[in-house]
Amino acid sequence: ISMFPHRKNTTSEAHWIPLADLMTGLMMMFMLIAVLYMLRINHAAEQYSTERNQLGKALCQEFSRDLHSWKAECDPTGLVIRFTSPEVLFDTGRADLKPRFIEILDDFFPRYLRLLNSKEFQSSIEEIRIEGHTSSHWTQESSEEQAYFLNMELSQARTRSVLQHVLMLSSPEQRQWLKSRLTANGLSSSHLIHDAKGHEDALASQRVELRIRTNADQKIKEILDAAGQ
Repeated sequence: ISMFPHRKNTTSEAHWIPLADLMTGLMMMFMLIAVLYMLRINHAAEQYSTERNQLGKALCQEFSRDLHSWKAECDPTGLVIRFTSPEVLFDTGRADLKPRFIEILDDFFPRYLRLLNSKEFQSSIEEIRIEGHTSSHWTQESSEEQAYFLNMELSQARTRSVLQHVLMLSSPEQRQWLKSRLTANGLSSSHLIHDAKGHEDALASQRVELRIRTNADQKIKEILDAAGQ
């Protein structure tokens, strides 16, 4: 009979205690890394939100006195300037800019570009989207599918007309920066506006929007990709 009946267990426990300490230490290290990672993501998200808020506020402040006379709206959250009056924009079925819309763009776009191309916001601008929207209507003889594609062609032609005009309003220096960001996007009737009863509002649906996309989403994606490597 051994005089030290508990020596084996004591030796075994002596090996397990350091191993448990090691596992605890590793777990704490992983938790610390996870916390730092989340803090970094949260910081990037806060930066993204701050940039958007500042840009949206500056955008709407710049044009606050003009929106009513232009029959336009500013959405600071979506970073959108929306021209909402079809009779000001284009003749029915045509893509030529009407005289009043040319006057508006001549006033609006140089100021718009000056704001976006400022030191404060220039590096954050990923894309300036000119979006053309139509109603779902065409002619009574047209099927729903035909009307959609005809309106797609029309909305694309209209945004191209806007792009061509505003591009010529920029200086040669601004134009290089603008060409890499300004796009024309005809969306046909894919984003209709509806009234309170859920019916299509054909007039409200016919509009031109200038929408800003910032590169903050890409910055957050780069952080996520780097963390996953």
